[in-house]
Amino acid sequence: MQTPPRKRLDTLSRIFVLAALVLVLVGWLISTPPGIFGKLNAVGYAVCHQIPERSFPLGEGRHSPLCARCSGMYVGAVIGLVFQSLTAWKRSAAPPWYVIVPLALFVVAFGVDGANSYLYLIKQVSPGALAAIPNLYIPNNTLRLLTGSGMGLGMAVGIFPAFNATVWADADEHRAMPNLKALGLLLGITLLADLLILTESPLVLYPMAFLTTAGVLLLLTIVYTMVWVMIMRQENAFTRLRQLWLPLLAGFTIAMLQVAVIDAVRYLGSGTWESFPLNIRR
Repeated sequence: MQTPPRKRLDTLSRIFVLAALVLVLVGWLISTPPGIFGKLNAVGYAVCHQIPERSFPLGEGRHSPLCARCSGMYVGAVIGLVFQSLTAWKRSAAPPWYVIVPLALFVVAFGVDGANSYLYLIKQVSPGALAAIPNLYIPNNTLRLLTGSGMGLGMAVGIFPAFNATVWADADEHRAMPNLKALGLLLGITLLADLLILTESPLVLYPMAFLTTAGVLLLLTIVYTMVWVMIMRQENAFTRLRQLWLPLLAGFTIAMLQVAVIDAVRYLGSGTWESFPLNIRR
């Protein structure tokens, strides 16, 4: 049974979180571009450069809310989180080293491709002294998508057991990603999703636009939910998902606050909701 001070704190927390959510959400909805794609782009605006040449075309002058690399990262993260939710619910142990090694290689590939792509971009925009530095290869959206997906899987495999270990009182001590067989299945599903995206069919790219922007908010919400639980000293205090409604709502509120703040800073600095105005080749 809760003591009166604890009950009072819980009541104040509910009021604070609900009031903050309304203020942040209403302010963000009013301030960002109109329409559903305006809102999707506003979420992407907070985490991605959104350069059209490095994004997927949606037709009618639109491009995906996130570039190819970020799209891959959040597609991989969402697939990884959903996969583990279905196969390893409440499992809280980290994967074994022989699963961590390939995931670490995905992170390295993400870094190498990102650095190579950034060097190529800078040399196109303002060559200068960098013109003498050779690129490893000509970057392209296929590699951006694939390396981004690998990074997203690494994020999901790391975050999922950490979340379970933080919130659940009855967390399962088994590994969420126990072996290479499970990782291989996850990789196969992700690769299939990537191949569908690379068809650039509107039937795939439009759902991807919603999935990737939802992935941004999902990952931020999970991370900030863990932060909220630790701040409120409620670690390992929950046994059912419905009991987590307030921490999840708090996590979502903080996630939206972060998106709103970054949106505001970038807009004030650039004066536009458009992508970075760079004249580059795809």
